[in-house]
Amino acid sequence: MLEAQGLSKSFAGQVVLQHVNLILQPGTLHGLVGANGAGKTTLLHCLYGLHPATAGRIRETSGRPVRELTGMLPYEPYFYPRITGQEYLEFCLQARHRPVPDLREWARVLELPLDRYAEEYSAGMKKKLALLALLVQDFRYLILDEPFNGLDLSTNLLLMALLRQLRAQGVGILLTSHLLGSLTELCDEITVLADGRVLRQYAAAEFHHLSHDLLDTLHQQKLASLTALLPPPR
Repeated sequence: MLEAQGLSKSFAGQVVLQHVNLILQPGTLHGLVGANGAGKTTLLHCLYGLHPATAGRIRETSGRPVRELTGMLPYEPYFYPRITGQEYLEFCLQARHRPVPDLREWARVLELPLDRYAEEYSAGMKKKLALLALLVQDFRYLILDEPFNGLDLSTNLLLMALLRQLRAQGVGILLTSHLLGSLTELCDEITVLADGRVLRQYAAAEFHHLSHDLLDTLHQQKLASLTALLPPPR
């Protein structure tokens, strides 16, 4: 399993994560929610090794390097200029010394013109291309930052079904989303972050409390202010 213990992270003296504990088991879907600035993306980057932790530790309990077993989808995938979708996929696979499969059926299903420059893709197509680069590799874990963002309805539904299939095959998936309904429909457990701390972790049987708890914990004062601002009933 992939485990963070007592994870803290600061940038130039500003604390972003504080004593975060999180476990991602193979064959599970784990959601991560919180307001903007809660530390979600920083946590994902620390887990993957893009940022060194200020304190605490991250490990894969088999002892193998986390990045060797893990694929990551960033919030905004980056593509080098003048590189086609096909070349991007080949680059990702060859960088990990993995064979390049026949990608034509993938391209047909995901409606990706792999012969075009990736920088010319729409936001949704860029997200699908970056996802495809992960799906064609045999990862034990996937870390996905807002995977549904920018995708149309049909692709969102397709991705949800695909994530369930990957879970059934034993892949551990950690994902963030502002679409709370997608997480509660998909996930086995959900962790709530606020101000860089874990507020609470919910098992699937507790998801019916999640929306109310989030509103009550994070926005109670704002909700009271907005209620007072509404015009009185006629």
